[in-house]
Amino acid sequence: MKFDLNDEKIFIAGSTGMVGSSIKRFLKNKLKAPDQNLLTPSRKELDLTNIEKVNLWFKKYKPTVVILAAAKVGGIYANNNQPADFLIENLKIQTNVIQTANLFGTKRLLFLGSSCIYPKFSKQPIKEEYLLSGHLEETNEAYAIAKIAGIKLCESLRIQCGFDAIALMPTNLYGPNDNYDLLNSHVMAAMIRRFKEAKSQNKNTVNCWGTGSPLREFLHVDDLADAVFFCLENWFPNQNNAPCNSRGKPLIYLNVGTGRDISIKELAQKIAKFTNFKGRILWDATKPDGTPKKQLNINAISSLGWKPKICLDEGIRRTINSVNF
Repeated sequence: MKFDLNDEKIFIAGSTGMVGSSIKRFLKNKLKAPDQNLLTPSRKELDLTNIEKVNLWFKKYKPTVVILAAAKVGGIYANNNQPADFLIENLKIQTNVIQTANLFGTKRLLFLGSSCIYPKFSKQPIKEEYLLSGHLEETNEAYAIAKIAGIKLCESLRIQCGFDAIALMPTNLYGPNDNYDLLNSHVMAAMIRRFKEAKSQNKNTVNCWGTGSPLREFLHVDDLADAVFFCLENWFPNQNNAPCNSRGKPLIYLNVGTGRDISIKELAQKIAKFTNFKGRILWDATKPDGTPKKQLNINAISSLGWKPKICLDEGIRRTINSVNF
C-alpha cells in the first residue's frame, strides 16, 4: 500500500521556518502535482494560535494532507527564560491545527515533535517507548511537555475518532534557513555564527557554552524532509508490518536521526576546521550543558526502508556555505 501525495492538497503549517521551508522545497521537487496543491500560508496570512482563523482557513482551502512543522523553537537560553511562551504558543498551534484537521476530514496528518520529549537520563540509544519513563531536562521542559501533548492528541484522536495522525521525533536539526541568533538559536547554528564571525574579524578565541562534554546527534533538515515524504507515503501504523514497541503495540510516532552522536567539543572542532578558524576554543562551564547524552534508536523507521543520506561533515560544509553574517 502506498499513499500517493500527487493526488492531494497538502498544507505545510510553518512553511517559512527551517523545517517547513525544507519540506516545501522537497515536495516541489518531488511532486508532479501543480503548485496550487501545495498550501503554504505565511504567519501573516494565517495565525495558527487563533482557532477561529484556523477553522475559516480549513473551510476555505480544504487540505487533504497536513504537515505540522509550525512551532515556537529555540535553544537552551530561550527555553530557560521563556517557558510560558514555549508552552502556551506550542499548545495552541498544535491543538488548533490537529483538532481542526480532524473536524474537516483531513486524510492524513503528520506532526513533527522533537527528541527533547524523552527523559533527561533515558537509556541509550533512546527507543520510542521510553517516552514518559523519567524526568525531563529542566531547561526545555515546557517545550517538551507541549510536544508530548501533541503526540498524545494525535494518538487519542486516532483511537477515539479513527483520525490518521502520525508523528516523527527528529533529533537535533541543522541546515539552511536556521535561526542564527546567538542567544535564541540551537547549538549548531550558534557555533557556526560564532566561528564564522571570529574568522572574519580575525579573533584569536571563540567562547562556547558549557563544558563541551555532552553528546548530541545531528540530522540535516533536508534528510528530515525526505523522511516526512517517505513516511506519509509508506507508513501506516495499522498495517501488520508496521513498527511496534516491545509489547507489540503499533507505534504512532517514530524517531528520525542518524543513530550516531558526537560530543559538543568535537562539533566545535569540526566547525572551526570548516570555517578555517585557527584560534583557541574557550568553554564557559557556568552555562548549562543540558542532557548529557541524547542518541536516538532509529531501528523502527529503518525497518520501513528509510535512512539518512547526508553525512555530518558534508552537512556542516553545506550549512556554513549557505550563510553570510
